[in-house]
Amino acid sequence: MNIFIAGLSFKVNDTDLLNLFEEYGTISSAKVITDRQSGRSKGYGFVEIDDSEAANKAIAELNGAEYDGRTISVSEARPREERPRREFSSSNRGGGYSRSRY
Repeated sequence: MNIFIAGLSFKVNDTDLLNLFEEYGTISSAKVITDRQSGRSKGYGFVEIDDSEAANKAIAELNGAEYDGRTISVSEARPREERPRREFSSSNRGGGYSRSRY
């Protein structure tokens, strides 16, 4: 089962997330989501626990708990929705203004 964790401190990393959830069962993966450009945490992450019963127990016990000075929200992750890819035309390069004065 894939679990979504929100409200994480920006200092929390993948290992911290793994350590938080490992007492509930075998962890397949633990990932804090980071900004592509800065590499800084976005304050949320995902944990995969193989056993759904253990995952439900983790959700019940950790949702609303305080972790690293922040109250976290823990729930079953919803499937990711496919978003249409952005398309940029060559005529609009993002300048947002015209070179002519009027």
